[in-house]
Amino acid sequence: MATATLRRRFRYWFDKTMSAGVSALVAWLGLASVAVVVAGGLLLWLIDRRPADGSERGFLDSVWQAVLHALDPGTVAGDGGHWYFVAVAFLITIGGIFIVTAFIGVLTTGLDAKLQELRKGRSIVLETGHTVILGWSDQVFTVIGELVEANGNKRKACVAVLAAKDKVEMEDEIRAKVGDLRTTDVVCRTGDPLDPDDIALVNIAEARSVVILTGTGSDRDAHLVKMLLSVTKAENRCTVVGSVSDQANLPAARLAGGPDAYLIDATTVAARLIVQTCLQSGLSVVYTDLLDFGGDEIYVRRETSLTGRGYSTALHAYPTSAVIGVRRGDGTVLLNPPGDYRIAADDDLLAISADDDTVVMAPPAPIQHELIVAGPDPVAAPKRALILGWNQRAVGVVEQLDQYLTAGSEVVVVARHHEVSLSLKRLAADVRNLSLSLIEDDSADRTVLESLRINGFDHVIALCYDDVDRQVADSRTLVTLLHLRDMEQKLDGKFSIVSEMGDDRNRQLAQVTQADDFIVSDKLLSLMTTQISENPHLADVFSGLFDAGGSEIYLKPAPLYVRTGQTLNFQTVVEAARLRGESAIGYRLAAHAQTAPAYGITLNPAKAATMTFGPDDRVIVVAER
Repeated sequence: MATATLRRRFRYWFDKTMSAGVSALVAWLGLASVAVVVAGGLLLWLIDRRPADGSERGFLDSVWQAVLHALDPGTVAGDGGHWYFVAVAFLITIGGIFIVTAFIGVLTTGLDAKLQELRKGRSIVLETGHTVILGWSDQVFTVIGELVEANGNKRKACVAVLAAKDKVEMEDEIRAKVGDLRTTDVVCRTGDPLDPDDIALVNIAEARSVVILTGTGSDRDAHLVKMLLSVTKAENRCTVVGSVSDQANLPAARLAGGPDAYLIDATTVAARLIVQTCLQSGLSVVYTDLLDFGGDEIYVRRETSLTGRGYSTALHAYPTSAVIGVRRGDGTVLLNPPGDYRIAADDDLLAISADDDTVVMAPPAPIQHELIVAGPDPVAAPKRALILGWNQRAVGVVEQLDQYLTAGSEVVVVARHHEVSLSLKRLAADVRNLSLSLIEDDSADRTVLESLRINGFDHVIALCYDDVDRQVADSRTLVTLLHLRDMEQKLDGKFSIVSEMGDDRNRQLAQVTQADDFIVSDKLLSLMTTQISENPHLADVFSGLFDAGGSEIYLKPAPLYVRTGQTLNFQTVVEAARLRGESAIGYRLAAHAQTAPAYGITLNPAKAATMTFGPDDRVIVVAER
């Protein structure tokens, strides 16, 4: 009974040891291999110390012979001498076949498993001050590309990506779609962004900022909230940026993210971008230039020499930067404040510039007062707008149109969508300045478009359907745009066309239609997200620019500011805008309005730069209306 108990205990101990995995198996087989070699070498040394050549064999020589027989079975074919020496060598060879070979096989398997584990990217990121991206979508390439651009002046920077995707696949896609990473290292890790344990792999505690990408699923807001809760558990309170698809989920997301989270209402912002661009042709190019890191961006500058001076003085103080507002000491952002606003000691100026080190004061260029007109805006008249297609942003588009258009305006919707009829019935009870009508038909059908008498509309918005595949939706939008441009050429009438593209790659294809603007909502949201992750104070600036209730960016006729046909400098344009209570930041030349990539837009020109405006050219300003 005692023997059986000891056997069971030994077997239980052995089973527990083996349950440790490959490492335990390697240890046992390694120990057995050493035992075979040492025991065999000892036997060879004891039974055959003097080989046939008369020399004396040492113990280590015998062990080495045992190693050769264990590793290479063919060695036994060359053995000679006494029969007992050959017998022992043969036994060592048999032991090597069963034990040593098994040890090498298990060791190889263990190494292969370890390499596979390393391939999955499960080691903890040891970087500090890095940017973390949680999740994977098409936006990741835009975000990484912008971070690479932003980090161009740094010697070394790091972006860590955590997604439920193979590490090598992520790295290959990033290299293919982003290209040269310059001074930025991109480290990918495979894991579930919803799992707090997996999130720990990217070392959020030492990160500078976190960007959350939730994809396009119906439950993306729920995923966002869960990731926010996981991120807020980290000891380091870094900047966290994400976007909410449904405005109703915004309060919950803000509660989960805490005070360090900056959340973008994606649907509302996209709707505002579409409407603002619809009413202001060329505006999407301006926003793209402001939001990406490739051109001019918005910087914060504290200028003590301007303390106590008026905002109007600051407008002319920087020869290579365009001042657009003030951030007060309490964090409040004032876009285009009154010219007599006095700059306080703790106020920061908001300026558009090529870089933060180009916001430098210098003597202003001379103002050509004789060329300034500074006339009033014309009285706004009711407009007719046509919406082709429908998606989750369409309700916001109609609501924004109601805020911008004057009373008596009309909006006609042409779409086949399961939500369009009910949504318009609800909107009809809320809008104040619009009359709404619906035509439930195919918005890409040429016959339907011709029946609308489209030359009677002032603005046309082509929305990307969200109830079909993105590429299919973009294809339908492209067909619609081609029909519209062909009809415009044949009909006596001129109307603006704004289109929404789901995939930025289709933007280049859409350029052949000569549409006034192409709104790629996801890309612009990605650019905004990246800007806020690098400069959190810009969140309030963007909120103000996209709000119909405050100062926004407008492209207004140049004849309202200066005399056309005359050569003048941009300092004169800035002064003309100041007299109208506005902040000038650039201009658009109608002659180049269809030429990519700038489409006639010049943002933040040097104050001393000269130009000659025509009657159809525009001045880009920050103004209330």
